[in-house]
Amino acid sequence: MNLIAKIREDKPFIFNITNEVASNFAANGLIAIGASPAMSHTPKEAKDYGEIADAVVLNLGTLTEDRGEAMVIAGKAANEKGVPVILDPIAVGGTAFRTEIINEILATVKLAVIRANAGEIAVLGGTMDKAKGPDSVIEENDPKIAAAVARKFNAVVISTGETDVITDGVRTALCKNGHEMLQNITASGCLLSSFIGPFVSVGDDVFEAGVYATASYGIAAELAMEKAVGPGTFIPALLDELYFLTDEKAEKYKQTQELKGTRI
Repeated sequence: MNLIAKIREDKPFIFNITNEVASNFAANGLIAIGASPAMSHTPKEAKDYGEIADAVVLNLGTLTEDRGEAMVIAGKAANEKGVPVILDPIAVGGTAFRTEIINEILATVKLAVIRANAGEIAVLGGTMDKAKGPDSVIEENDPKIAAAVARKFNAVVISTGETDVITDGVRTALCKNGHEMLQNITASGCLLSSFIGPFVSVGDDVFEAGVYATASYGIAAELAMEKAVGPGTFIPALLDELYFLTDEKAEKYKQTQELKGTRI
């Protein structure tokens, strides 16, 4: 695949409604890979940006009533124009307000990708009651739960953990790329959610683009830790590795495996 080269050539416009913690980091990560980000959370801009974007990312981090309204507006506008929408349902089930907004998005917006940690996916799958925050984790990232959620919402699910699971409900892949240092910096998962946007926007197959994006991000983290000594040096090193990432590096270092056989 040559998705990274295509991103750098096309410079896809990625509209993000995200949180204060992640906004700068996600924007810099998108610029590093070659995309063109916009970060806005007012409902007054949501329809316009949703219509003209190449992908829309909805991140439920620091949620407000305005952000929730903007997400629904942007998602519907993107749907009308055939623009892929990526949802990051941070801490789903954690509060009634948050869960109500997430459920409204799930009910009214056609999603291309749901990207969340394994705990959040378990909540969406009904096997766990709530995810207390973006760092909520469970020991096992179960491909069966992720696949069930993918079928339930007719979207590609990227469930992150020690081993990441990417599934469209029929095809399922595992990705072992990444580094534990990602857990020691804020907004690493948020950046991944935004990072998926340009790959999905230029790819012909959302599942394959999701696998490629997840592996590429993990590879950049691995290469960054060859230079970094801790979280303070890891962040700029990660941005550097995203900037210098190529399809050749992705193919060389990817650790992905598609599960074969009957539907799980």
